[in-house]
Amino acid sequence: MGKVDAAAARRMADSLFIERDWRSPGSSRFWVLLVLASVIAGAGVVGDSTATVIGAMIVAPLMTPILGTALALVLADRPHVVRSALLVLGGAVAVVCVGMLLGWIVSPPDAFAGNSQVSSRISPRLIDLFAALATGTVGAFALVRTDISDALPGVAIAISLVPPLAVTGLLIAVHRYHDAGESALLFATNVAAIVATGTLVFLGYRVRDAARGAGLAVGAFHGRTLVAVAAVVLLVAVPLTTGSVSVARDRALAADAGPVAERWAAAGAWQIASVDARNGVVLIDVLGLPPQPAPTALRAALDRAGMADADLQLRLVGGRTHWCAAHSPTCTVEHARTD
Repeated sequence: MGKVDAAAARRMADSLFIERDWRSPGSSRFWVLLVLASVIAGAGVVGDSTATVIGAMIVAPLMTPILGTALALVLADRPHVVRSALLVLGGAVAVVCVGMLLGWIVSPPDAFAGNSQVSSRISPRLIDLFAALATGTVGAFALVRTDISDALPGVAIAISLVPPLAVTGLLIAVHRYHDAGESALLFATNVAAIVATGTLVFLGYRVRDAARGAGLAVGAFHGRTLVAVAAVVLLVAVPLTTGSVSVARDRALAADAGPVAERWAAAGAWQIASVDARNGVVLIDVLGLPPQPAPTALRAALDRAGMADADLQLRLVGGRTHWCAAHSPTCTVEHARTD
């Protein structure tokens, strides 16, 4: 890698280290843009609008304190490490609160069960970490190299920060706590990836030497800093790996349950609207005219096909929802489960 000069180090510090006084231009800009981005992201998720959510990604300023944390770690500047980390944490809490407020206002009857913006952010996988690492590298690289700064809008879109937090708040408002935790994990994954890759890029470009020349505070850098950053990445990789295995298992379960459900519905001239699986539960939506086919017959068919260990949620579009527990010959009528 190359080496940045003192002027570049000063420019990076000025752009990433937000002033302590909340009335300062940098601080006020951060909070105003963050709140507006939160509202845009929340509205985009509620309206299931991809374009609106992308707009929130571009407006959101959370990338600044996250990369600021990486730069402060490289410079061993403890005050700025604490300041930037608190801004990330405080900003995340603010976005979640805005999402909760919107969730309480909207309060959809299906608890966002059919919302594609929500469903795409509640099953983080290991591939999301790889994508975040690559995107974080581009973001740090574009910050160091002013000749490729045009890539920053694309980085803002690729690295999803505010939308997962908005989803977290919305799901908390409708009591989907498990899924809210999953979307929060996606945000944590992106933060860990940005800090890790930013640290490596800044070290590779010898920012410490340039910072000394610019008169910035530079402390003693220890190898345990890199160990701590790597440990955080590995920490988020564990649940992501588990999630990847769970998603693969659910996809296989849905693929196996589909033909069984089709044969069951055809016997009563009904139609399968969708077949899915989540956390080992088969989710089937079916529509048609009375009389409805017997849910217990589908439960028995799944058992014969080797899916006796999977619970079944059968939702009759415009009608009732039946819950058929694993290893049980009976089904109960209840409200649709969404978590």
